[in-house]
Amino acid sequence: MTPGSPLSGSCLCGACQFTATPVGPFANVCHCAMCRRWTGGMYMAVDCGSSVRFEDTDALGSYKGSEWGERLFCTVCGSSLVWQMQDGTGQGVSMNAFDDPAQFTLKNQWFIDKKPDNYALANETRCLTEAECIAIFAPDEA
Repeated sequence: MTPGSPLSGSCLCGACQFTATPVGPFANVCHCAMCRRWTGGMYMAVDCGSSVRFEDTDALGSYKGSEWGERLFCTVCGSSLVWQMQDGTGQGVSMNAFDDPAQFTLKNQWFIDKKPDNYALANETRCLTEAECIAIFAPDEA
């Protein structure tokens, strides 16, 4: 991955194609209950700032799951695509929606205290609790 280069990706059916510029070569994992229900597992997301651009937004759905966060998904195939702040900043793009997800290294585990005990990541990551995540993403709620 060349720093500052936009990368392409899409949903499962191709109705939601996008480009986004990752902040770095890292992905974060979220174990919160909302992300687990939204994706059917842990949500692996790449920080893309506010760089996500969809080619066509006709099939793009949005769900406001909290006072500050919003989830973007394909209304045709249901693919989880982006978690973002409601103002469109702080976009975490699904690592597996990129054309080449293998280029990212897992770095942080968000909401580690909400992770079920039946799975664990093998590589070393920084682990943050729910309270630590809320303090970062929604300091007014902390």
